[in-house]
Amino acid sequence: MSGKIRFAPSPTGYLHEGHLLSALYVWAAAKKWDLKIHLRIEDHDQSRARPAYIAGIREDLKWLGFKYDSESIQSARGPIYEAALQKLVDKSLVYPCYCSRKQLLAENPQSETGEIIYQGKCFYRHEPSAVSHEVGPHNLRFIVPNKVIDWHDLRLGDFHENPKLQCGDFPIRDRDNQWTYQFAVCVDDIDEQITHIVRGEDIRNSTARQIALMEALGRKERAVYLHHPLIVDDNNKKLSKRELAHSLRQDKEAGIPPEMLFGRVCHKAHLTESDSPITLIDAISIIMDQIPT
Repeated sequence: MSGKIRFAPSPTGYLHEGHLLSALYVWAAAKKWDLKIHLRIEDHDQSRARPAYIAGIREDLKWLGFKYDSESIQSARGPIYEAALQKLVDKSLVYPCYCSRKQLLAENPQSETGEIIYQGKCFYRHEPSAVSHEVGPHNLRFIVPNKVIDWHDLRLGDFHENPKLQCGDFPIRDRDNQWTYQFAVCVDDIDEQITHIVRGEDIRNSTARQIALMEALGRKERAVYLHHPLIVDDNNKKLSKRELAHSLRQDKEAGIPPEMLFGRVCHKAHLTESDSPITLIDAISIIMDQIPT
């Protein structure tokens, strides 16, 4: 095996068609590039994660026929995240931010997607020694370097992005003392030695900031990136558990076999001309043709 790839669903709902398409891309890439497959349960958001959804991920993958080589769950990795945070603290790259969301919206511009572009005006960014004198809920923010990150996507091409302008200093631990997605995924990808990252193109905008954070944490060699297209609903929005996307479990309970789901998903992703049932092997083969060698 030449490397490792991961499939990393969050247990905030049951798997849906978007997850299935992503899994097909991950397993197809693993076969094409001869990679080990790691299942990561991304339950960093403990306010929304549920044990039933964690069990559901494992059960649904087994029912669909997806086999993997290793597994981890973020809620069991606290000491690893603490050690990574200490690395940033030692480099003076984190600071507490006590600003409320109302303050953040009032004091910072937003991107076209509504993301706050933090301007770094927080007192503690410039006076970290004063931190111990404050109490109360706060974010921990990572000081983003002001530089252009050049990176390549195997499907979408070259990107030249400055995270300082995209989002500014971003939280790595939130006001509820939970690790954020951006931080946990970077620490995991380093610690679990993930060499190839295949995920939906809705996460593409996170790549430059994650590269910057991973470099600050000591990663020397970057992962290979491929962001695949998404399945959208009738309103051209990506499928989302927050929007109550129809789950694969509902199909399973209705007696629909996996082959019908593979055919349906591949057709919705414009990979096949019809939604006729196909096997997992055939679905993976179809997507392998979309992936560069």
